[in-house]
Amino acid sequence: MTSPTLRPVFDYIGGRHDDYVARLIDYVRNPSISAHNIGIKEVSELLVNMLGEIGMEVEAIPTKGHPFVLARYMVDATKPTVLLYGHYDVQPPDPLDLWESPPFEPTIRNGRIYARGVGDNKGQHFAQIMAIEAHLKVHGTLPCNVIFLLEGEEEIGSPQIANFVRDHKEQLKADFVVTADGPLHESGNSTLTYGVRGMTSFELRVRTASRDAHSGNYGGVMPNAIWTLVHLLATMKTPDGRITIEGLHDQIIPPTEADIAATKALPLDLPAYMADMGLTRLDEPADRPFWDRLMFHPTLTINGLHGGYGGPGTKSVLPCEAVAKCDIRLVEAMTPEHVYACVKAHVAKHAPEVEVITYGSMLPSRTPLDDPWGKLIQEAIVEAREEKPLVYPSAGGSLPDYVFTKVLGVPAFVMPYANADEANHAPNENMEIALFLKGIRTGAALLDRLGRV
Repeated sequence: MTSPTLRPVFDYIGGRHDDYVARLIDYVRNPSISAHNIGIKEVSELLVNMLGEIGMEVEAIPTKGHPFVLARYMVDATKPTVLLYGHYDVQPPDPLDLWESPPFEPTIRNGRIYARGVGDNKGQHFAQIMAIEAHLKVHGTLPCNVIFLLEGEEEIGSPQIANFVRDHKEQLKADFVVTADGPLHESGNSTLTYGVRGMTSFELRVRTASRDAHSGNYGGVMPNAIWTLVHLLATMKTPDGRITIEGLHDQIIPPTEADIAATKALPLDLPAYMADMGLTRLDEPADRPFWDRLMFHPTLTINGLHGGYGGPGTKSVLPCEAVAKCDIRLVEAMTPEHVYACVKAHVAKHAPEVEVITYGSMLPSRTPLDDPWGKLIQEAIVEAREEKPLVYPSAGGSLPDYVFTKVLGVPAFVMPYANADEANHAPNENMEIALFLKGIRTGAALLDRLGRV
């Protein structure tokens, strides 16, 4: 049953589908590529105007990097407050020759809008903006307090967000946080995710001589830099998939019974999943359940191994230098500082000549499955979409949710609106128009449900 206060909002939304699509197209045609600092200032100003026009108090707040757009609509201190997070920056569109239509000339094909950033994340946070506007147009006010935080550096690792949130705690004070980002389940079913993995990135670099050498004249005398890294990497993970970096697992909080039960309820067509990726087997360890792999265990990934000769044919060279680029995905309650310390200690023990260079990192985040705000969000999804969401204890990837759960100290949830095949970060990124419109309904239902607390 739709509540009496939500029904006229749904009716308002239902009569403006063409207008919403046209306005979304106008929005996503503006590039905002954070990696190249293209269009960032212009789109942040566009958002300030957009949010101000619908009735929110809004400002673009500068940082050492790109500005944050912070908007607020405070109704009553006794009402709940939701913080909506998103990002207005997008990935570079390369390779351009694989796009069927230009990335910043939005095109509709087969019920989808094709454009860079339409799914990740402009179309999703624009749906939230339209939900706010609909309530204001129908009722002249919002049913609850709303804070909107839009970031301009998410696609380059959110380097400023932790300090920004610490510096603006009072302005960001909320009961919980919702991020509309990522894809729905491949079936089209809505999802609600209660956590994300964190990550660390690092480089292993070794130099064994002043220059490359003849593999015959120096072979057996001069140490091979690539073999040095290969042997080191082999001490960090066994063939059966166990990470063997001493101390790495010490901080991990194991999943609860509720977490495990939730994963067992998730649908999975493993043969179809493997066929889609061209897999003949899953990674080791073979006995680890599928969802456990993505939610409850850290990973150690070799992103690239570089050194020596890689051109056509052969070259009998003995390489003096080699580099391995790696990342480790973190689960609750691992910290980058602890992980880096463990990696450095392991390298010092097994290959002291290898240098460890650390790069960006992000903490993991988890909200308990019994959190009452999570139950309320699920009720709103049912009201908007007439289906129960699939509940994910955690996502395999990383978002900066830790700034909300660990800095603000509030629950954080991810409630995506985009299709599973949105091709975010890839050519021909797209969003189904029907799902964009359902996103507006879902955002509206969430605000209405909060107003009835």
